[in-house]
Amino acid sequence: MNFVDAHIVTPGPYRATKLWNEVTKLFRAGMPLRKHRLHLRFYGNCFTAAAATDWLHDLLRNNCNFGPDVTRHQTLQLLRKFLKNHVIEDVKGRWGSEDLEEDGRLYRFPSTSPVKPVPSASSSTKKRKSTLKEKEALFKFRSSRIFGKESQENVDPLTQEVPADSSPREEVHRRELTEDDILDIWRTITLTHLQKTLGLSSLEDVLNPFEVNSCYIAYNMTNVNKHGVVTLEDKTDDLPHWVLSAMKCLANWPKYDLNQPSYPGFERDVFKTVSDYFVNLPQPLLTYEYYELFVNVLGLLQPQLEQVAIEALQLCTLLIPPVRRRKLQLLMRMISRMSQNVDMPRLHSALGTRTLMVHTFSRCVLCCEEEMDLDELLATRLVSFLLDHHQEILQVPVYLQNAVQDHIAYLRKVQVTYPGADAASALPTYSFCRQISAQEFEEQKLTISQTAIAELLESLIKNKTMAVKEKKKKLAQFRKEYPDIYSCRFPSTESEAQLFADKPKIKPPMLLHIKKTKAFSVHN
Repeated sequence: MNFVDAHIVTPGPYRATKLWNEVTKLFRAGMPLRKHRLHLRFYGNCFTAAAATDWLHDLLRNNCNFGPDVTRHQTLQLLRKFLKNHVIEDVKGRWGSEDLEEDGRLYRFPSTSPVKPVPSASSSTKKRKSTLKEKEALFKFRSSRIFGKESQENVDPLTQEVPADSSPREEVHRRELTEDDILDIWRTITLTHLQKTLGLSSLEDVLNPFEVNSCYIAYNMTNVNKHGVVTLEDKTDDLPHWVLSAMKCLANWPKYDLNQPSYPGFERDVFKTVSDYFVNLPQPLLTYEYYELFVNVLGLLQPQLEQVAIEALQLCTLLIPPVRRRKLQLLMRMISRMSQNVDMPRLHSALGTRTLMVHTFSRCVLCCEEEMDLDELLATRLVSFLLDHHQEILQVPVYLQNAVQDHIAYLRKVQVTYPGADAASALPTYSFCRQISAQEFEEQKLTISQTAIAELLESLIKNKTMAVKEKKKKLAQFRKEYPDIYSCRFPSTESEAQLFADKPKIKPPMLLHIKKTKAFSVHN
């Protein structure tokens, strides 16, 4: 089946709206239209609901923005959204409800455009951008200098006037960091890496950087067990014991507990216990506030950008509260083991274990506070990718930890001038350049380059591991390229010959012709 070329919707503001417009455009442009008969009457340029489900399902599965995990049920749900939003209408012109089934009823495209308008950036975004630049001043800490008066930059200290009554003072040059400063460093470095990874000119379009809780980032990076799972100091909001026990049972099936019940369907009851808990959480694990951010990361889920997407999700999942990150880690570990467990009994009559896991927990992981038309499809795409790469995505990124620690160490450097030391010694050291003429510059450049070439020749001469034949060949090539430098080193042919004169020729060992005695034979 040939589809209209799909367009990859890259990261940026209002990506969900752009995806909706992309799907509706492809559906209107590619869905085959025919003449159909209904109640003794013919309708042209229309299609059946069943045919639309088939065609749209193939479109979504082969579209790089959604992927192969899209089910027919999800496709049917999207067609109902199309009917509700007047992307399609029945042949009588009726629309506005979600009354659509996979049957032979006829539908058509309306004459009006179904494209949703993409909102423009608000003025508050511009205000936040200026505020962000002010906050980034943390990365430009200046040493706290205690001077008698403000020093002048780019002025030779020797030419500055020194008051007659000035006396040496103790000066401390330090970079004092508070706990808030350190948390700000965690936040700023993390967001800087995230912006670079997403390839955005600013993160303001997908989140408000100043609503990011830096305590969450620092905690998620530093409070983990040997498996990389977040450990909680306050167990109040942790998984209940009965849920954790059920998750362990499913993850290690059937080796968890020999005393567990063995009645038929027990595993389905345990799975329902876990799924009910996560489905009834008040918020998705990735939180409502980061919905737009994670939807934008979905634009990176292409084969050639797989590693970039992993790095982006590593950073994004550090922003969520530690309690939710821990639950996400344990959930992904459980469903990953269940999906790969060949001994796991079938939990659904029509769906395989992996498909069931993805579609059961997708909206527990990602959804919008105000229901979006593509919520379920986008969540399915993300959870499917998380399932395949959760070990990399949900581990602590070492490079980020090193970057923060190095920056903190740099800002904590301290310089102290002790009492009695010369006060001028605490001043910054200035170096001044004297302007030279063009001729002097060329002479200096030539001298430096010739010195380097002469050193190269000397290293070639002193190389004792190189074969004599190979060395003679390289010296001949050097003499051809740099005759002046070569003649300075070897002013005469005698000096050149002396280089190889001290190397005695090793004669081959003399062959000793030993007369072989005849072997004794029993026949002699």
